[in-house]
Amino acid sequence: MGSSSFIPSVCPYCGVGCGLFIEVKEGFATGIKYMKDHPTCEGALCPKGNSCLELVYNPQRLQYPLKRVNDHFERVSWDEALKLIADNLGRIREQSGADSLAFLASAKATNEDNYVFQKLARMLGTNNVDHCARL
Repeated sequence: MGSSSFIPSVCPYCGVGCGLFIEVKEGFATGIKYMKDHPTCEGALCPKGNSCLELVYNPQRLQYPLKRVNDHFERVSWDEALKLIADNLGRIREQSGADSLAFLASAKATNEDNYVFQKLARMLGTNNVDHCARL
């Protein structure tokens, strides 16, 4: 068994910027360690921060795109999935206007992911962006 190393990081789930160490063993993130001298959190993490690694290797995590075909889902390539999304967003925008599009962000995504998500919505011409934490 190899030894663990601890990589300093910042929790990705909100704008507070709590520090933590990611325990890495044989190339896999295996745990977290509190960063007690971090000026923002002083070693404390919220429930999302404490469970941040639960999603990384969760067997229910989506690892590839799925397309609904009749009453079930089939695996498709990333190219096919992205083309389908782009074509449908473009069609809806052209037929019904940009404000017919709406985007719902996720508290499970990182700040950076949500930032890029709202930029996409605005690039497509709509301000209809919401977040599940507000609902």
